[in-house]
Amino acid sequence: AEEVKIGFLVKQAEEPWFQTEWAFAEKAGKEHGFTVIKIAVPDGEKTLSAIDSLAANGAKGFVICPPDVSLGPAIVAKAKVNGLKVMAVDDRFVDAKGNFMEDVPYLGMAAFEVGQKQGAAMAAEAKKRGWDWKDTYAVINTFNELDTGKKRTDGSIKSLEEAGIPKDHILTAALKTLDVPGSMDATNSALVKLPSGAKNLIIGGMNDNTVLGGVRATESAGFKAANVIGIGINGTDAIGELKKADSGFFGSMLPSPHIEGYNTALAMYEWVTTGKEPAKYTAMDEVTLITRANFQEELTKIGLWK
Repeated sequence: AEEVKIGFLVKQAEEPWFQTEWAFAEKAGKEHGFTVIKIAVPDGEKTLSAIDSLAANGAKGFVICPPDVSLGPAIVAKAKVNGLKVMAVDDRFVDAKGNFMEDVPYLGMAAFEVGQKQGAAMAAEAKKRGWDWKDTYAVINTFNELDTGKKRTDGSIKSLEEAGIPKDHILTAALKTLDVPGSMDATNSALVKLPSGAKNLIIGGMNDNTVLGGVRATESAGFKAANVIGIGINGTDAIGELKKADSGFFGSMLPSPHIEGYNTALAMYEWVTTGKEPAKYTAMDEVTLITRANFQEELTKIGLWK
């Protein structure tokens, strides 16, 4: 039988997340007998030429995390011309109207559910520390312009409310930018609204950086690490912080790029060899809370430790 080849195209090949997806896609290939052609596609032009090159190399289909989701229609058209099957991972294609292209199989993080797990983890740590909700407040840095961001913080807030934090103790702070300085600014704008009796703080946001800046703001405002619980989402951007002895940044919800890389590559292989099409939408909500106690071990397991 001829060798089966599939492509695995990622927008930021230098990121640990995508390196891990690639490594586990290759593991699936080794275990099931197919070849993975890895190509970095940082922009639209490179994406379209990569699809041509896959076809020239005899690939039958490809998995892609696109550099821009609005390239969806162009990617699908280019794949069709070349007779290649296509599946999206992490970032879902949108059409010219901005709607998700639901006919293209997609596997990605279940944003709301992961947010719920983040909120539940923050509440659990607060209970473990014996915090009283009366003098505990949460500042959640939000970026509602981004659908996945909004879903994560909505999920987080829902879990905090379910854990018993009074609704008026949960403050949302709108982010102007999704970086550490931006989240410092957003959190600062909320801290000035806190009553003088606020003793303990929970800091949340859609990813690690939106929480890291929030934690920096609490330090400037004089809150000690023992009185702050910040938990991010991603894990990879929290490594430097978790290497520090102690801070209000308690941990991060680490998703599963290893499972994503393996499962999408295998699904594509099965599709091109047996005709079994992958599900249109596979939501991934497998996350692991990494803290100073276990982060090195958990990251090493999936090749993200550095």
